[in-house]
Amino acid sequence: MVSAVENMAANSSWSAFGKATDLRHRILFTLGLLIVYRLGTFIPVPGIDGGALRDFMEQAGQGIGGMVSMFTGGALGRMGIFALGIMPYISASIIVQLLTSMVPSLEQLKKEGEQGRKKINQYTRWGTVALATVQSYGLAVSLEAGDIAADPGMFFRLSCMITLVGGTMFLMWLGEQITARGIGNGISLIIFVGIIAEVPAAIAQFFASGRSGAISPAVIVGVLVMVVATIMFVVFMERALRKIHIQYPRRQVGMKVYDGGSSHLPVKVNPSGVIPAIFASSLLLLPVTISTFSGNSTNPVMSWLLANFGPGQPLYLLFFVVMIVFFAYFYTFNVAFKPDDVADNLKNQNGFVPGIRPGKRTAEYLEYVVNRVLVLGSAYLAAVCILPEILRGQFAIPFYFGGTSVLIVVSVTMDTIQQVQSHLLAHQYEGLLEKSQLRGKGGGKGKPRKKRSPVRR
Repeated sequence: MVSAVENMAANSSWSAFGKATDLRHRILFTLGLLIVYRLGTFIPVPGIDGGALRDFMEQAGQGIGGMVSMFTGGALGRMGIFALGIMPYISASIIVQLLTSMVPSLEQLKKEGEQGRKKINQYTRWGTVALATVQSYGLAVSLEAGDIAADPGMFFRLSCMITLVGGTMFLMWLGEQITARGIGNGISLIIFVGIIAEVPAAIAQFFASGRSGAISPAVIVGVLVMVVATIMFVVFMERALRKIHIQYPRRQVGMKVYDGGSSHLPVKVNPSGVIPAIFASSLLLLPVTISTFSGNSTNPVMSWLLANFGPGQPLYLLFFVVMIVFFAYFYTFNVAFKPDDVADNLKNQNGFVPGIRPGKRTAEYLEYVVNRVLVLGSAYLAAVCILPEILRGQFAIPFYFGGTSVLIVVSVTMDTIQQVQSHLLAHQYEGLLEKSQLRGKGGGKGKPRKKRSPVRR
């Protein structure tokens, strides 16, 4: 059911967009930084043999190479300065959030408000530098082992590490700037743009395979139907809610008595959004990426990783599902929806769930409801992420197509549109307030102010 606010936002004239100067500036700022990101994916890392890299990516494009390249906006396939993408930052965020729930000092820091949040963000940045350094060194060594480096040696490793770490930190800064001064979540938008940028090439390759006879027309139609059905299913599930009835008692403020009212607390079927899929993908991509570029097929560990953790493999799918379910619960109860905080807010506002005592009992009830809702939400996330992987392996589709990409694109699009509508709605409210203030000052038309007659003494 659509809320009243959503109805008002949907019915509001988009002509108001031209008057919302702040919104226009935010959108232009976001587009400008995303263009900078796209340009950076075409700047190569120094010391790379372009011909050897192209030959390697043509061989790896159908497997893990295509998957990683899509998440980095093609920067990995071109070995650009953003080849690591934003994944080190996401991995560092996962580690820091896990530690904040296990280490008492970090948990206390999390409760200190804005100052604590800034300190945790600083730890996340340090973790990003550390992870990006390790990953860039591993990637540099792997490039040398795969005969992709034009001049192997210590200088190549250092220059590759500095370039890739700098690229990742620049992307992290871009994401933070978009979140603070633009529209939408900056990190999610960077991943979103990277995926969208690779879609035209994937579609062209798909239809070229159909024209050459590598894929039958029935498979082409089936894939198109699956994509449309997946998008519709994701939109439906992302808007699905479980409403908890909230009652407010009668209250007296001064000499006025206000009647009690009722409302509802909306609990999304998927409170964690697209975060679990991104977290799970980033963790699964790291070891396999290094194995793919190592070029050492005789190493039993590398061979086992490539054989069992490639997209579509049973062990890969099993770990993917387990991590999606884990992060769905972890992120929901630690970030997206905290039952204790929600119960305290309801108690402070004199709200209560009918039949449930305020305070601890309400928190337990909310946790019980969210736990049950998350069973469906995590199952939905897992199904959307792994079913396309299974079907892709069954029908031998010669390019990477993952449900995670569809989930990210649809979720980020919906979230960004919702934020644009919220800004338009806020702009309308500001206009109404300005008009009411002008009328309150006696500036209305048709009612001239009466002149007071002079007092004679």
